[in-house]
Amino acid sequence: MPGHALAPRLHWTVGVEPATDGRQVVVITGASAGIGRAIARIYAARGASVGLLARGTDGLEGARRDVESRGGRPLVLPADVADHDAVEAAAETVERELGPVDVWINNAMVSVLSPIHAMKPDEFRRVTDVTYLGAVWGTLAALRRMRPRNHGTIVLVGSALAYRGIPLQSAYCAAKHAMQGFHDSLRTELLHDGSSVKVTMVQLPAVNTPQFGWIRSRMPNRAQPVPPIFQPEVVAEGIVWAADNPDATRELVIGWPALQAIVGNKLVPGLADQVLARSGYSSQQTDEPEDPNRPDNLWQPVDDAGGGDHGAHGAFDAMARHSSWQLWANTHRGTLAALSAMALAVGAAVALAGRRG
Repeated sequence: MPGHALAPRLHWTVGVEPATDGRQVVVITGASAGIGRAIARIYAARGASVGLLARGTDGLEGARRDVESRGGRPLVLPADVADHDAVEAAAETVERELGPVDVWINNAMVSVLSPIHAMKPDEFRRVTDVTYLGAVWGTLAALRRMRPRNHGTIVLVGSALAYRGIPLQSAYCAAKHAMQGFHDSLRTELLHDGSSVKVTMVQLPAVNTPQFGWIRSRMPNRAQPVPPIFQPEVVAEGIVWAADNPDATRELVIGWPALQAIVGNKLVPGLADQVLARSGYSSQQTDEPEDPNRPDNLWQPVDDAGGGDHGAHGAFDAMARHSSWQLWANTHRGTLAALSAMALAVGAAVALAGRRG
């Protein structure tokens, strides 16, 4: 995309009230790797108290080190978000150890790369339990604590695939569609109640995370995010902005490709069907053959199988973009409006001067 790498980096300040010890309290699910890991680093640099909720012990330990080294206060919470009771217990631990939760970010997910006819019932159920119901359980845990205080922000990490399903990821697309409907319902209920608790959803593009080395796959070649691909830090910055500014945007779409997919599906869904039928299989695979014996993270975290800490980035650094002009424009509307007004004023002045001349 022309000029894409030249878009300015984004920086924001804390936008919600601090906890009783002066630190903002944030809970991040799926915090051990990928986007969740990048989000944790941003909040740590602010000095926040960060509840790190995930399954993998190696990744959680790496996230703990990240938060500590950047000036934050970490709390490791080993839990499977598919387990409602485990999520509720984690929320209770956070409030006891760190203080009242200000922001809860539902980011955990799993997927299966497979044609629908080859999918197994327990795979559909597992993807739904983690990717959709895990976000519901996290939201319920947050609401039980935020509603009585009339304060807090809940972020649902979605995807362009919440609006446009693609081949080979039927369970994941369905879960994100369900999350989008859940978001609509929750938002209207909070408005009906006149609540100061906020909810927002962030729709993501393809992101360079370790997920594509973990995903359960029945395809002949290794999985990849559909290009163009963004680095997790770009997406994390957008998610944190949405958490800071839940009244500024109902849903934040990150990246021009995600916006194209959502709008294009609304305008010409049949054409999108045809395009994805031709390219949707190949665009989700590299040219390298898949190892049919490698572990996947559908039921167990890969790092607990001896895989170690995988950090925030996947295997696609060479392809991934470090900024998004669309995200910058979407989060700097006031600046753009002022620049547009200035340009109009200058244009009018030049035209007037030309007439007088």
